[in-house]
Order: sequence, then structure tokens, then C-alpha cells
Amino acid sequence: TELVKKLTDAVENYTAGRKSGSGMIGQDSRILNCGSIINVWMGDHTTISGAIRLEEGTIAGNRHDAVYVGPGVIAEKFIIQSGSVVDTGTLLSNCFVGQGVQMGKQFSAENSAFFANCEGFHGEACSVFAGPYSVTHHKSTLLIAGMFSFYNAGSGTNQSNHMYKLGPVHQGILERGSKTGSFSYLLWPSRVGAFSAIVGKHFANFDTADFPFSYITEENGKSVLTPAMNLITVGTRRDSIKWPNRDRRNDPAKFDLLNFELFSPYTVGKVLRAIDTLNDLYQKTSREQEYIIYNGIHIKRLLLKSTRKYYELIVDIYIGDEVIKRLNDLPEKTTIGDIRRQLKSSRVATDERWLDMAGMFASQQSIEKLIATIKDNRLPDIDVMQSALVKIYENYNESAWNWCANLIKLKFGDEADQLSTEQLREIITNWKTGMTRLNNMILKDAEKEFDTKSQIGYGLDGDEDMAEQDFLAVRGSFDNNKFVSETRADSARTEQIAMHWLQILK
Repeated sequence: TELVKKLTDAVENYTAGRKSGSGMIGQDSRILNCGSIINVWMGDHTTISGAIRLEEGTIAGNRHDAVYVGPGVIAEKFIIQSGSVVDTGTLLSNCFVGQGVQMGKQFSAENSAFFANCEGFHGEACSVFAGPYSVTHHKSTLLIAGMFSFYNAGSGTNQSNHMYKLGPVHQGILERGSKTGSFSYLLWPSRVGAFSAIVGKHFANFDTADFPFSYITEENGKSVLTPAMNLITVGTRRDSIKWPNRDRRNDPAKFDLLNFELFSPYTVGKVLRAIDTLNDLYQKTSREQEYIIYNGIHIKRLLLKSTRKYYELIVDIYIGDEVIKRLNDLPEKTTIGDIRRQLKSSRVATDERWLDMAGMFASQQSIEKLIATIKDNRLPDIDVMQSALVKIYENYNESAWNWCANLIKLKFGDEADQLSTEQLREIITNWKTGMTRLNNMILKDAEKEFDTKSQIGYGLDGDEDMAEQDFLAVRGSFDNNKFVSETRADSARTEQIAMHWLQILK
């Protein structure tokens, strides 16, 4: 409560110096064929064409990144940041639209915030915190009372935020990278771990936050968790690659601070907790039991041991990634002394938890320190707070290495800068083996996209040969697919880097 009050005071001080008794039309802006525009501040390089009604809003276009508001738009009490397009009948009420956002095709939203590179078409959002890259494209989709980021909503996705008791007071969280399948339903309150896929209708309240990269399915009316299975799918790998390449923000001032890493102290910390939980459940569960119930969701007992291996694979890959990242900064000719100095952590390593701050990874300790500073009035205004967040963001690589160094000590019993050559070779070998194995499993999943089932619908009215020819003409072959080629190249690159360092460490 004290923090919220300090933040509210800072916002009020910021807005007090910017309030105006009249609207504003910036340089190189255009207004064409519109209805009513009342109390709107328009920045530079903004185009409003065919809007029906805009009232009490800010449109923050600039010469680096223009804003377009198109036909049929009705918006009241809103902010639209640079580089965004709000078009074709969009309805907004009490909404924040961040940088590089696209909305249109009768999308409606109220009391919601949409951060960088979100997309909203056709559907409806009510009381939604849509973190960066949240995407909904379908008419029958309702997002309500949820927190999302790097999220893809399937058609007909729906949630309920009340249980017919004290009203709509419940909420849900889908952590970064989650997806919902067509006509999936979730009953709030629930929480879903990062990079999970949800299929089916779920009437149980569950918490899978510490089981990232999972499947959540409906089986005979039960909500069932398959841990780690979304790790080995094409979709998860493809998403992690596409997000940085689809950043539409051209404004040099980027307000969303984004980390795109698939494996990070945030996700790997959850993986470590998942391993401990699966071990514990496996030890305690009777062999006669088909399912166990954990945090409101069912898990098949037979999966407790097998899925744990996928999580252990992530740990090996993450440690190797971080070590290789440090070693790559060394010159071609290097010594074991150079390597150990490079692997030294800059402060006492810690196993603290990490947070996902709507797209930005940060240690819990750094955020609690920031909060204490705000409460002590040492960060008096918005700009200074933003600078403090940027500093945490820019220190990510060093902070992540400190966290990884602690993980190495827990796993090997030695500080990272005191590892033997044999231990370093083990880390790099495990990294190479893990990366190759993961890539091979992903390629096996990708191969399904080219089997005979995938050819159904091709070669209309022809025989099997015609279907195959048509499929090849449209989709191409497995071996020539761009994603397949890049994944194979990644395995080859991993092998090359590993062999280089293994040779040095002889």
C-alpha cells in the first residue's frame, strides 16, 4: 500500500505539469474525415483518418515512429504510444496502448493495458494486463481479468473471473510464452507456468507456476499436467526466435525493457524447483496410484521420473550457455588462468529468486531494493524511477552470471573460477550433448509437419502422387525447410564451439 501511494504521487506530479486546457495537434500531423475529437493531445507525425469519436486521450507519435488511428475507431480515456496502429472499428475505454501495438477489425477493450508489440483483432479484452507480444486474433476470444505476456490466444479462448459468490473478484496469470488452444477455457483463479500450452476446458483452480514448458490438457473432465513436454516442440523454439525479430518499435526511446532469453535465471529457477518437486512426489507416491494431485492439477505417476530428465537437460544447457558466453570474450590464445579469471563472479553468489517484470528479468533482491528506495523518497519522480529500472536491465548479463555461478557451485561443489579442467570439460560436454539432443527432438517434432497426414487436402481430386507433388510445391521438403536448416546449423555450431574449448582444455 505504501509503495502504491508513492507511485501514485509520482504519477500525479508528472501529469500535473502536462495537463492542458486545450487539445494539441503536433507537427506533420493530419486529421481527415473524422467525427468528434475532444480534449486529445496529438504528438508529431500522427494521422487520424475516419475516426468516429476520440475523447480525453494522448497520442504520442513522433518523427521517429508515427501513429495511425483509422476508420471507425471510438476511444475514450486512452493513451496510444509511438509506432502503434489503431484501426477499423476498434473500441477502447480506459486503455493504455503501448509502443508498436496493432489493433483493428472491431477489437474492443476496456480497463486494460497493452504493452509493446501486442496485437488485438476481432476479440474482446476486459480488465487485462497484456504484457509485451500478447496476441489475440479471433472474433470469439474473450480475455478477462488476466495477466499475460508473450502470449498467443487460440480462437474461442475464454476465462471466468467469478464463481457466482462475491462477484468478479478472481484473476489469473499465464506466465510468459503461454498459449491457449482453440476453445480452451480456464476458471480463475489459476496460474500457468512459463512457455506452457493449454488445451481443453478446465474447471479446476490450479497453480503450475513452477512447471514451465508444460502441457495442460483436459482428460475425462480432469485437468492434467505433462511437465516439460512443451520444451521439445517446434512452436516453443520458433517463438523464442521470432519475438526479437518482430519488434516493431522504431522510437529510440523504448519504454518496455525486454529480455528474450528462453533459458534464464527466471525459468531455470523454476526448473530446479520442478526437479525437486518431481523427485519428492516420485518418492512419496505409491506405485498403485495412476495420478497424483498437486496444486489442484493431476499428474500421471509414470511421468514423474521420465519428464524430470527433460528439466535436467535444461539445467545442463543453461550452465553451458552461460559459461560459453563468458569464454567467447577471451582471445584465441588463452590459458586456464585466463579462463578462471573470466568465470569469476563479481559478488557473493546467491540462489535468490528472479522475477519477470512484464518482459524484463530481474532478481527479486534488486527489485526489493528499488521498492525500498522509492518508499524512502530517494526516487522522487518517474524519470528517476525509469533510470533505476534501466540500470537493473543493463546489468542483466552480470547478474545472471552471478546466479549461474552459484548454481555451478551447488552442482559441482566448487566456485566457477576454481573449477578443474575436468569439470569444465564436463560442463561443455553436457552442453553439447544437451543442445544436440534437444535440437534432434525438436526436429523430430518438425518432421510431423511433412508426414502423409499433413498432405491431406493437397492434390485435389488427384491420387497420392499428385497430393505429394502439390504438397512439395506449396510446403517444400523437410530437408529444405528454413527452420530445419537453422536448427541443424545450430547443432553444427554447438559442436564446433564445444570442440574448440574442449581442445583448449586438454
